[in-house]
Amino acid sequence: MAVQDTETDSRLGVDLGAGLTLKNPVMPASGCFGPEMGTLFDLGQLGALVPKTIFYGERAGNPAPRTAESPAGMLNSIGIPSRGVEHFLTDLLPEYTKYDSPVIVSIGGLGIEEYDRLAERLNGEPGVAGLEVNISCPNLEAGGMEIGASPTNVERVVRGVSDRFDGPVIAKLTPNITNIADIAKASEQGGATAISAINTLSGMVIDVDNRRTVTGTMTGGVSGPAIRPIAVRMVWQVCAAVSLPVVGIGGITSAKDALEFILAGATAVAVGTANFTRPTTMLDVIEGLKTYVQTHHLNSIIDIRGQLEERMRVAIEPPRPAAPVAGPSD
Repeated sequence: MAVQDTETDSRLGVDLGAGLTLKNPVMPASGCFGPEMGTLFDLGQLGALVPKTIFYGERAGNPAPRTAESPAGMLNSIGIPSRGVEHFLTDLLPEYTKYDSPVIVSIGGLGIEEYDRLAERLNGEPGVAGLEVNISCPNLEAGGMEIGASPTNVERVVRGVSDRFDGPVIAKLTPNITNIADIAKASEQGGATAISAINTLSGMVIDVDNRRTVTGTMTGGVSGPAIRPIAVRMVWQVCAAVSLPVVGIGGITSAKDALEFILAGATAVAVGTANFTRPTTMLDVIEGLKTYVQTHHLNSIIDIRGQLEERMRVAIEPPRPAAPVAGPSD
């Protein structure tokens, strides 16, 4: 049964750069959403639509089981199965473009060249409003290390995509690194027009009776509310390191959660794991943001973006020395 539509509020409009404007700052995280959700509500109410990451050719993904519960979240080892870019363009993209929201296509690659090929193929395709470059994929050319763990590789991948795609290029950062600010800077230097952060954290769940991992692979990606404080911190670091718009991702279940990311500096947010248990979460977030701008008498949701940083500077400013007290004259 479809849920009630929400009304558009111009105060929620945001600009993700490179001409990509959204009616509100809420979108799904890649891999946690599909066009079948259109049977529940009008997907055109969302700020943008982000399909599951696609690869150039077909890819089977990881062996089952692929998911497991973890405290305040879940662990997935999906492996991003894909039927390839041609299937996406002919069979899936039309299911997204019938809604009144821009479609940001998430692309992945097991080698740097695959990103280049995808960017070339998608360039100029009607309905593709922008690309999200998922650089959390394992690089088979480097022994399985995540492409996004190397600033050099990140800059090279993003540069290759931005040189071949005439539109917004959003770099999606992995949290499985030492310094996310360095990766963000590499993305900016490579020509990214925006950044999304973060992808899932590497984790493991073990069946203690059978003495093996619960998923079909040894490790997987942890998502859900458990990672939100880490994600907010990393978004804050990214926003301090670059001048690009940022999409905050990680454990968002409510408007309050989304506002944490916006106060940390994010321009928009993406909802992931919560969609599995409550498909209307994104609409709830939008409604909550409307209430917030109304209650706080804001002209725009962007009025509060990054305000946390300003307040912190005031809070940590050293106290001024007290004026000397005049003593009795000699």
